[in-house]
Amino acid sequence: MTWLKGIEFAQPGFFWLLLFIPAMIGWYVWRGQKLYAHLNVSAIKGFTVTGKSIAVRLRHSGIVFRSLALAALITALARPQTSLSWQNTTTEGIDIIIASDISGSMLAEDFQPNRLEAGKNIAIDFIKNRPDDRIGLVIFSGESFTQCPLTIDHDVLINLYKDIHYGMIDDGTAIGMGLATAVNRLKDSEAKSKVIILLTDGSNNMGSIPPITAAEIAKQFNIRVYTVGIGTKGFAPYPVQTPMGIQYQRMPVDVDEVTLGKIAATTGGKYFRATDNDKLKSIYEQIDKLEKAKIDVTQYHKKTELFLPFAILALFFLVIEFGLKNTLLKGALN
Repeated sequence: MTWLKGIEFAQPGFFWLLLFIPAMIGWYVWRGQKLYAHLNVSAIKGFTVTGKSIAVRLRHSGIVFRSLALAALITALARPQTSLSWQNTTTEGIDIIIASDISGSMLAEDFQPNRLEAGKNIAIDFIKNRPDDRIGLVIFSGESFTQCPLTIDHDVLINLYKDIHYGMIDDGTAIGMGLATAVNRLKDSEAKSKVIILLTDGSNNMGSIPPITAAEIAKQFNIRVYTVGIGTKGFAPYPVQTPMGIQYQRMPVDVDEVTLGKIAATTGGKYFRATDNDKLKSIYEQIDKLEKAKIDVTQYHKKTELFLPFAILALFFLVIEFGLKNTLLKGALN
């Protein structure tokens, strides 16, 4: 039966109790025969023949539902459960850390709605398109920390990504610290391919680790770094809170393309420049196609107990049998 496919029983010995069902049916038939008497008459012409009532038609339904209830109860006692299984498969995937700048300049609105939110939304789409990868998230401004370690649970990662905002840590742009934190998360990975995607819109002005030093460390651990400079050319509108409400100032775009290019070249990665939402999305698509490595994945299927559904089914049959018995009894009395 296809509906039992993939189900196993923890206590199959209880199925021996199913032998009670034919015994119970046999006893019911034997007892029914004992209750009937025989009357011999020469002719039945004087008797009025009427159709069978509903009570007569349903008189044997009780034993049917009682047998079904007993079968369901025995099945429940045998503890049916979906089996715990695993399957080794080879799939395409890499370990990726996204290191995202969340400094105040990321609030500039040359991207829609601003650089930070555009980066979040496009990165989340990137994550959704890579279900086989372990992906983590590092954020940095004046300092850095891990928002989410490497995980295959992308729902958790996406929720944590949505929660990041300006002001979570001290302002500034510590590119070297952000890169070093990302490297620390990948250095023990056994994946055949390890990648960091570093997004920033400024130049390194804080932190104790220079960006090129962090890049050299990444190289030692065979980690490729793809750097993305975010910001339009020239000036960008930046919102400023004033007593008169939000006012916009023209802020110069200061992406250190030379340093970002050196980081990428040192690690065997590539530097990109994103000047708007569409360009940033295109960059993520290019990174998506750049490399994939075959990794072995073991898929597990959790064991789930199915005692309760069968117990409820047994109770259901007993309720029907009890209801029919009362109905037939009332019909007989009337």
